[in-house]
Amino acid sequence: MKEDMRIFTNAVVTLNFRLLDSNGELIEQNDAPITYLHGGYSGLFPKAEEALNFKTVGDKIALSLDPEDAFGEYDPALVRLESLADLPPDTAVGGYLSSGDEDAQVWRVTEISDGKAVLDGNHELAGQRVLFECTVLDVRAATEEEIEHGHAHETHGRCH
Repeated sequence: MKEDMRIFTNAVVTLNFRLLDSNGELIEQNDAPITYLHGGYSGLFPKAEEALNFKTVGDKIALSLDPEDAFGEYDPALVRLESLADLPPDTAVGGYLSSGDEDAQVWRVTEISDGKAVLDGNHELAGQRVLFECTVLDVRAATEEEIEHGHAHETHGRCH
């Protein structure tokens, strides 16, 4: 029976989730269920995956994640001041820039003043503790192709 299947390495898991800040304010929640390949394929926070081991359809978890278990510690070395003249003309506060190379660094524009822009390479939630809540909606064994590709595929066919 599908309802009795437990989450294990190489299971495809579908869930609803909510992410809240340390004050209980909603940061994000999914509009449609998300599906990921369980077992260290970078589909979910590692501590959340660990907490989901052996859960089944209908199970819920609520997990407080320290910065190092979620979006990382805030690194002041990832903040730069750049001349606006050296940046694209549409650069605006709240926008994102990418270094464009193979190991692209994404920079968020946090401030513009006096012809200069502050670029922050930290995730917006870096340095923050967050609460991750989810409900398991479905669990199934992954196909060989999904395991080979390292991610879950669409329900009705390939994702490629």
